[in-house]
Amino acid sequence: MNMILLIVLGVIALIVVFIIATYNGLIVLRTRAREAWSDIDIQLKRRFNLIPNLINTVKGYAKHESSVFENVTKARSASMQAGTVGDKAKTDNMLTSTLKSLFAVAEAYPDLKANQNFMELQRELSDTENKIEYSRRFYNANVRDLNIKVQVFPANLIANMFGFKRMDMFEVKEASVREVPKVQF
Repeated sequence: MNMILLIVLGVIALIVVFIIATYNGLIVLRTRAREAWSDIDIQLKRRFNLIPNLINTVKGYAKHESSVFENVTKARSASMQAGTVGDKAKTDNMLTSTLKSLFAVAEAYPDLKANQNFMELQRELSDTENKIEYSRRFYNANVRDLNIKVQVFPANLIANMFGFKRMDMFEVKEASVREVPKVQF
């Protein structure tokens, strides 16, 4: 009788340990994903702060390109106001596309390309874009790990029991990356 009781208590203890370990693992994965999202948010804010300076520098040389400036400003505003990961990804794609058109305009002005302020802003923006890409990959890797854990058996039972949900990836549309901006004068 004592042996059966010990076996039952042992099984219950293993189940409790498994639940605790799985729960703690899910907490770690969710926290890492949230931290990674914070990294993306910081880099996006840095880019948002660089854009007005870049626009003002280009405006001095290309006064008649007002539609390009308006499009960049609208895309920046939309991206700053986006709430969900999906909305941020969509507006980020739009902003990236409008920035490409801004740099295409700059190509038509040799004096602008030689301007030290413009070159520094362009370098900082390029650096920020690289950091955004790295942050996006880090975020997506953490979200992938969390999403797998939330879906696989038996961890999915604990995830459902404690309300863990899948998170959205931060995806860049391939077309916006490969698309060459069109500028007409």
